Amino acid sequence: MDLRQLRYFIALLEHRSFVRAADAIGITQPAFSRSIQGLEQEFGCQLVDRGNKDLRPTPEGQLVLQHALRLVQGAANLVSEINQMTKLDAGDLRFGCGPAPAVRLVPDAVAQFINRHPRVRTAFMVDNWEKLGRALSREEIEFFVADIRHFEADPNFQTQPLTPKRGLFFCRPGHPLLAKESLSTNDMFAYPLAATLIPPGVRKVLANLSGRIDFSPSIEAEHYDALRRIVEQTDAIGIGTAEAFQAAIDRGDLVHLHWRNLPQNLDQLFARCGIVSRTGFRLSPAARAMIETLVEVDGAAALTGIKTA
Repeated sequence: MDLRQLRYFIALLEHRSFVRAADAIGITQPAFSRSIQGLEQEFGCQLVDRGNKDLRPTPEGQLVLQHALRLVQGAANLVSEINQMTKLDAGDLRFGCGPAPAVRLVPDAVAQFINRHPRVRTAFMVDNWEKLGRALSREEIEFFVADIRHFEADPNFQTQPLTPKRGLFFCRPGHPLLAKESLSTNDMFAYPLAATLIPPGVRKVLANLSGRIDFSPSIEAEHYDALRRIVEQTDAIGIGTAEAFQAAIDRGDLVHLHWRNLPQNLDQLFARCGIVSRTGFRLSPAARAMIETLVEVDGAAALTGIKTA
Protein backbone atom coordinates (compact mmCIF):
# COMPACT_ATOMS: atom_id res chain seq x y z
CA MET A 1 0.00 0.00 0.00
CA ASP A 2 1.26 3.48 -0.86
CA LEU A 3 -0.11 7.00 -1.18
CA ARG A 4 -0.44 6.61 -4.95
CA GLN A 5 -2.88 3.71 -4.50
CA LEU A 6 -4.84 5.68 -1.93
CA ARG A 7 -5.07 8.66 -4.30
CA TYR A 8 -6.36 6.33 -7.03
CA PHE A 9 -8.97 4.88 -4.66
CA ILE A 10 -10.15 8.38 -3.71
CA ALA A 11 -10.41 9.26 -7.43
CA LEU A 12 -12.43 6.09 -8.12
CA LEU A 13 -15.02 6.97 -5.48
CA GLU A 14 -15.05 10.56 -6.69
CA HIS A 15 -15.78 9.67 -10.33
CA ARG A 16 -17.63 6.35 -9.69
CA SER A 17 -16.07 4.95 -12.86
CA PHE A 18 -12.79 3.17 -13.57
CA VAL A 19 -12.60 4.84 -16.99
CA ARG A 20 -13.32 8.38 -15.82
CA ALA A 21 -11.05 8.05 -12.79
CA ALA A 22 -8.18 6.72 -14.93
CA ASP A 23 -8.63 9.64 -17.35
CA ALA A 24 -8.61 12.14 -14.47
CA ILE A 25 -5.44 10.61 -13.04
CA GLY A 26 -3.81 10.43 -16.47
CA ILE A 27 -3.06 6.69 -16.72
CA THR A 28 -4.56 3.83 -18.71
CA GLN A 29 -7.67 2.11 -17.42
CA PRO A 30 -5.99 -1.32 -17.09
CA ALA A 31 -3.14 0.16 -15.03
CA PHE A 32 -5.65 1.98 -12.84
CA SER A 33 -7.68 -1.22 -12.31
CA ARG A 34 -4.54 -3.17 -11.36
CA SER A 35 -3.68 -0.53 -8.74
CA ILE A 36 -7.15 -0.80 -7.13
CA GLN A 37 -6.96 -4.61 -7.23
CA GLY A 38 -3.53 -4.46 -5.58
CA LEU A 39 -4.98 -2.30 -2.80
CA GLU A 40 -7.79 -4.81 -2.27
CA GLN A 41 -5.28 -7.65 -2.13
CA GLU A 42 -3.26 -5.70 0.42
CA PHE A 43 -6.31 -5.42 2.70
CA GLY A 44 -7.64 -8.85 1.84
CA CYS A 45 -11.16 -7.63 1.09
CA GLN A 46 -13.26 -5.98 -1.60
CA LEU A 47 -13.34 -2.19 -1.34
CA VAL A 48 -15.97 -1.35 -3.98
CA ASP A 49 -19.18 -3.10 -4.96
CA ARG A 50 -18.63 -3.78 -8.65
CA GLY A 51 -22.17 -5.13 -8.95
CA ASN A 52 -23.51 -1.66 -8.25
CA LYS A 53 -23.47 0.69 -11.25
CA ASP A 54 -22.45 3.56 -8.96
CA LEU A 55 -19.45 1.58 -7.66
CA ARG A 56 -20.39 2.28 -4.07
CA PRO A 57 -17.75 1.52 -1.45
CA THR A 58 -18.20 -1.53 0.72
CA PRO A 59 -18.16 -0.95 4.50
CA GLU A 60 -14.43 -1.77 4.41
CA GLY A 61 -14.01 0.60 1.48
CA GLN A 62 -15.75 3.39 3.37
CA LEU A 63 -13.32 2.94 6.26
CA VAL A 64 -10.34 2.93 3.88
CA LEU A 65 -11.67 6.10 2.24
CA GLN A 66 -11.87 7.97 5.56
CA HIS A 67 -8.27 7.11 6.41
CA ALA A 68 -7.07 7.68 2.83
CA LEU A 69 -8.42 11.24 2.81
CA ARG A 70 -6.60 12.04 6.05
CA LEU A 71 -3.34 10.42 4.94
CA VAL A 72 -3.28 12.10 1.52
CA GLN A 73 -4.14 15.50 3.03
CA GLY A 74 -1.52 14.98 5.74
CA ALA A 75 1.12 14.23 3.11
CA ALA A 76 0.17 17.38 1.19
CA ASN A 77 0.38 19.44 4.40
CA LEU A 78 3.80 17.97 5.14
CA VAL A 79 5.11 18.90 1.70
CA SER A 80 3.68 22.41 2.07
CA GLU A 81 5.29 22.92 5.48
CA ILE A 82 8.67 21.62 4.29
CA ASN A 83 8.47 23.97 1.31
CA GLN A 84 7.75 26.86 3.66
CA MET A 85 10.76 25.93 5.79
CA THR A 86 13.20 25.46 2.92
CA LYS A 87 12.04 27.37 -0.17
CA LEU A 88 11.28 30.94 -1.09
CA ASP A 89 9.45 30.12 -4.31
CA ALA A 90 6.52 28.24 -2.78
CA GLY A 91 4.27 27.95 0.26
CA ASP A 92 2.36 30.44 2.36
CA LEU A 93 3.40 33.36 4.54
CA ARG A 94 1.06 34.54 7.29
CA PHE A 95 1.92 37.43 9.60
CA GLY A 96 0.16 40.23 11.42
CA CYS A 97 0.41 43.98 11.82
CA GLY A 98 -1.09 46.71 13.94
CA PRO A 99 -3.14 49.59 12.48
CA ALA A 100 -0.17 52.00 12.46
CA PRO A 101 2.20 49.92 10.27
CA ALA A 102 -0.80 48.93 8.11
CA VAL A 103 -0.98 52.53 6.85
CA ARG A 104 2.19 52.46 4.77
CA LEU A 105 5.07 50.33 6.04
CA VAL A 106 3.45 46.92 5.61
CA PRO A 107 1.74 47.60 2.23
CA ASP A 108 4.97 49.02 0.80
CA ALA A 109 7.03 46.12 2.16
CA VAL A 110 4.55 43.51 0.92
CA ALA A 111 4.59 45.10 -2.54
CA GLN A 112 8.40 44.80 -2.67
CA PHE A 113 8.27 41.26 -1.31
CA ILE A 114 5.71 40.15 -3.93
CA ASN A 115 7.81 41.66 -6.73
CA ARG A 116 10.78 39.61 -5.52
CA HIS A 117 8.91 36.42 -4.59
CA PRO A 118 5.70 36.30 -6.64
CA ARG A 119 5.02 32.59 -5.99
CA VAL A 120 4.74 32.92 -2.21
CA ARG A 121 1.13 33.27 -1.08
CA THR A 122 1.15 36.18 1.36
CA ALA A 123 -1.56 37.07 3.89
CA PHE A 124 -1.44 39.50 6.79
CA MET A 125 -4.06 40.26 9.45
CA VAL A 126 -4.55 43.75 10.89
CA ASP A 127 -5.41 43.87 14.59
CA ASN A 128 -4.22 45.26 17.92
CA TRP A 129 -1.00 44.11 19.59
CA GLU A 130 -2.89 42.08 22.21
CA LYS A 131 -4.77 39.92 19.71
CA LEU A 132 -1.70 39.62 17.50
CA GLY A 133 0.25 38.30 20.48
CA ARG A 134 -2.38 35.61 21.03
CA ALA A 135 -2.38 34.68 17.35
CA LEU A 136 1.41 34.36 17.45
CA SER A 137 1.26 32.13 20.54
CA ARG A 138 -1.30 29.91 18.78
CA GLU A 139 1.05 29.68 15.76
CA GLU A 140 -1.57 31.22 13.47
CA ILE A 141 1.07 33.71 12.27
CA GLU A 142 4.88 33.60 12.19
CA PHE A 143 5.48 37.17 13.41
CA PHE A 144 3.80 40.53 13.61
CA VAL A 145 4.60 44.24 13.33
CA ALA A 146 3.00 46.37 16.04
CA ASP A 147 3.64 48.11 19.36
CA ILE A 148 6.39 46.10 21.09
CA ARG A 149 6.31 47.48 24.64
CA HIS A 150 4.15 44.70 26.04
CA PHE A 151 6.54 42.02 24.66
CA GLU A 152 10.03 43.42 25.30
CA ALA A 153 10.40 41.91 28.79
CA ASP A 154 8.63 38.61 27.98
CA PRO A 155 11.15 35.77 27.42
CA ASN A 156 8.64 33.99 25.16
CA PHE A 157 9.01 36.71 22.52
CA GLN A 158 11.82 38.33 20.55
CA THR A 159 11.45 41.97 19.55
CA GLN A 160 13.20 44.06 16.91
CA PRO A 161 12.47 47.80 17.15
CA LEU A 162 11.74 49.88 14.09
CA THR A 163 11.95 53.66 13.68
CA PRO A 164 9.95 55.47 16.43
CA LYS A 165 6.91 57.29 15.07
CA ARG A 166 5.15 60.42 16.27
CA GLY A 167 1.61 60.33 17.62
CA LEU A 168 -0.91 63.16 17.79
CA PHE A 169 -4.38 64.19 18.97
CA PHE A 170 -6.90 65.54 16.47
CA CYS A 171 -10.51 66.66 16.11
CA ARG A 172 -12.92 67.90 13.45
CA PRO A 173 -12.96 71.51 12.23
CA GLY A 174 -15.54 73.44 14.20
CA HIS A 175 -15.00 71.41 17.36
CA PRO A 176 -15.93 73.40 20.52
CA LEU A 177 -12.35 73.08 21.83
CA LEU A 178 -11.03 75.13 18.91
CA ALA A 179 -12.75 78.26 20.28
CA LYS A 180 -10.35 78.23 23.26
CA GLU A 181 -7.00 80.03 23.05
CA SER A 182 -5.14 77.42 25.09
CA LEU A 183 -5.99 73.79 25.72
CA SER A 184 -5.38 71.80 28.88
CA THR A 185 -5.50 68.02 29.14
CA ASN A 186 -8.50 68.57 31.44
CA ASP A 187 -10.35 69.80 28.35
CA MET A 188 -9.53 66.56 26.54
CA PHE A 189 -11.47 64.38 28.97
CA ALA A 190 -14.67 66.37 28.58
CA TYR A 191 -15.14 64.64 25.21
CA PRO A 192 -15.10 61.02 24.00
CA LEU A 193 -11.69 59.76 22.96
CA ALA A 194 -11.33 57.54 19.86
CA ALA A 195 -8.23 55.36 19.54
CA THR A 196 -6.85 51.93 18.86
CA LEU A 197 -5.99 49.65 21.80
CA ILE A 198 -3.76 51.81 24.00
CA PRO A 199 -0.61 50.23 25.54
CA PRO A 200 -0.71 49.89 29.36
CA GLY A 201 2.01 52.51 29.94
CA VAL A 202 0.21 55.17 27.94
CA ARG A 203 -3.13 54.16 29.46
CA LYS A 204 -1.65 54.70 32.92
CA VAL A 205 -0.48 58.22 32.02
CA LEU A 206 -3.90 59.08 30.61
CA ALA A 207 -5.55 57.68 33.75
CA ASN A 208 -3.36 59.90 35.92
CA LEU A 209 -4.18 62.94 33.79
CA SER A 210 -7.90 62.23 33.96
CA GLY A 211 -7.89 61.48 37.69
CA ARG A 212 -9.22 57.96 37.10
CA ILE A 213 -7.98 54.59 38.35
CA ASP A 214 -7.81 53.28 34.77
CA PHE A 215 -8.47 54.71 31.35
CA SER A 216 -10.06 53.28 28.22
CA PRO A 217 -11.12 55.25 25.14
CA SER A 218 -14.83 55.73 24.55
CA ILE A 219 -14.42 54.48 20.97
CA GLU A 220 -11.91 51.73 20.22
CA ALA A 221 -11.23 50.46 16.68
CA GLU A 222 -8.21 48.96 14.98
CA HIS A 223 -8.72 50.73 11.65
CA TYR A 224 -7.52 54.30 11.33
CA ASP A 225 -9.85 55.15 8.46
CA ALA A 226 -12.83 54.21 10.64
CA LEU A 227 -11.51 56.41 13.46
CA ARG A 228 -11.00 59.31 11.06
CA ARG A 229 -14.59 59.13 9.76
CA ILE A 230 -15.99 58.96 13.30
CA VAL A 231 -13.98 61.98 14.45
CA GLU A 232 -14.97 63.99 11.36
CA GLN A 233 -18.66 63.56 12.23
CA THR A 234 -18.62 63.91 16.05
CA ASP A 235 -17.00 65.82 18.92
CA ALA A 236 -14.77 62.84 19.67
CA ILE A 237 -11.03 63.48 19.96
CA GLY A 238 -8.86 61.08 18.00
CA ILE A 239 -5.47 59.62 18.89
CA GLY A 240 -3.19 58.16 16.24
CA THR A 241 0.04 58.49 14.30
CA ALA A 242 0.99 61.57 12.31
CA GLU A 243 1.52 59.41 9.24
CA ALA A 244 -2.05 58.16 9.27
CA PHE A 245 -3.76 61.51 9.81
CA GLN A 246 -1.38 64.25 8.62
CA ALA A 247 -2.82 64.27 5.09
CA ALA A 248 -6.34 64.84 6.44
CA ILE A 249 -4.98 67.59 8.69
CA ASP A 250 -3.20 69.22 5.73
CA ARG A 251 -6.47 69.12 3.73
CA GLY A 252 -8.35 70.77 6.57
CA ASP A 253 -10.54 67.72 7.22
CA LEU A 254 -9.03 67.36 10.71
CA VAL A 255 -7.27 69.71 13.15
CA HIS A 256 -4.16 68.85 15.16
CA LEU A 257 -4.75 69.49 18.87
CA HIS A 258 -1.96 70.75 21.17
CA TRP A 259 -2.20 70.48 24.96
CA ARG A 260 -0.15 72.94 27.01
CA ASN A 261 0.39 70.55 29.94
CA LEU A 262 0.90 67.28 28.08
CA PRO A 263 3.71 65.23 29.69
CA GLN A 264 6.95 65.45 27.75
CA ASN A 265 7.10 63.02 24.81
CA LEU A 266 3.71 61.44 25.56
CA ASP A 267 2.78 61.81 21.90
CA GLN A 268 5.89 59.81 20.98
CA LEU A 269 4.56 56.82 22.90
CA PHE A 270 1.64 56.01 20.67
CA ALA A 271 3.59 54.12 17.98
CA ARG A 272 6.59 52.24 19.37
CA CYS A 273 6.41 49.81 16.48
CA GLY A 274 8.67 46.81 16.01
CA ILE A 275 8.75 43.19 14.88
CA VAL A 276 7.70 40.46 17.33
CA SER A 277 8.39 36.74 16.89
CA ARG A 278 8.44 33.69 19.18
CA THR A 279 11.60 32.79 21.06
CA GLY A 280 13.10 29.46 20.00
CA PHE A 281 11.00 29.03 16.84
CA ARG A 282 12.64 28.93 13.46
CA LEU A 283 11.10 31.32 10.96
CA SER A 284 10.47 30.16 7.41
CA PRO A 285 12.65 31.61 4.62
CA ALA A 286 9.62 33.64 3.47
CA ALA A 287 9.12 35.12 6.95
CA ARG A 288 12.82 35.98 7.23
CA ALA A 289 12.77 37.61 3.79
CA MET A 290 9.62 39.57 4.69
CA ILE A 291 11.23 40.83 7.90
CA GLU A 292 14.35 41.88 5.97
CA THR A 293 12.10 43.76 3.54
CA LEU A 294 10.23 45.49 6.39
CA VAL A 295 13.52 46.62 7.95
CA GLU A 296 14.77 47.80 4.54
CA VAL A 297 11.62 49.81 3.78
CA ASP A 298 11.53 51.27 7.29
CA GLY A 299 15.20 52.30 7.08
CA ALA A 300 14.81 53.86 3.64
CA ALA A 301 11.79 55.86 4.80
CA ALA A 302 13.66 57.08 7.87
CA LEU A 303 16.52 58.31 5.67
CA THR A 304 14.13 60.27 3.44
CA GLY A 305 12.18 61.65 6.40
CA ILE A 306 8.97 59.79 5.56
CA LYS A 307 7.11 58.33 8.56
CA THR A 308 6.23 54.76 7.60
CA ALA A 309 4.69 53.13 10.65
